[in-house]
Amino acid sequence: MGDGRPEEPDPYTVALVRGGPRAAVTVAVLALRLRGAVEAGRPGTMRTSRVTPSREHPSARTAHPLERAVHASLYRAAGMGELLRRAAVRTALADLRSELTRAGTFRTFPPGPTLGARRLLRRVRAERPLPTGREGLSGHDVLLAVALYGDAALTVLEPRFAPDAGLLGRGGTADKGLLPHSWGGGSGGSFTDGGGGSDSGPA
Repeated sequence: MGDGRPEEPDPYTVALVRGGPRAAVTVAVLALRLRGAVEAGRPGTMRTSRVTPSREHPSARTAHPLERAVHASLYRAAGMGELLRRAAVRTALADLRSELTRAGTFRTFPPGPTLGARRLLRRVRAERPLPTGREGLSGHDVLLAVALYGDAALTVLEPRFAPDAGLLGRGGTADKGLLPHSWGGGSGGSFTDGGGGSDSGPA
């Protein structure tokens, strides 16, 4: 998205622009889910899979840094709120924001996406409507749909895993509550793009 190629936008950038840190981490969890590396734990939580993934391991260099951080942070089952507070995830989110700031996608003060990034987000959403099912979608398509539409896409594309893992709404029952939304601290919340595309809850 920051490289001027709207035909193949990066799901992590799209998610961070649309929904903030929580949305970006949700995309990382879904990427791990597609690899077979993460599964739902006790109600409202997620954990690393007990089955050896058949696909490329998430610690590989080809995996997105946020994906690697999320996988490493699930050494113990966690809901979304707890996952957002773990150090490796916070560091990966800060690194991603720094990278996008250098690319002109984010501003430092006040912190958040630039006007150009929000306009590009609206354009990508117009070109890629909310899918009605998984049929015909690649892994990239699934991640991008969740990055663009949050809970609405999760409900369609992961109707069992998303609620079981605590990805919908405010997150897992194991969490006492999310921290306030913060672009600087890597905590949860939602960002409205100004074009009427926000979710009913944070994603």
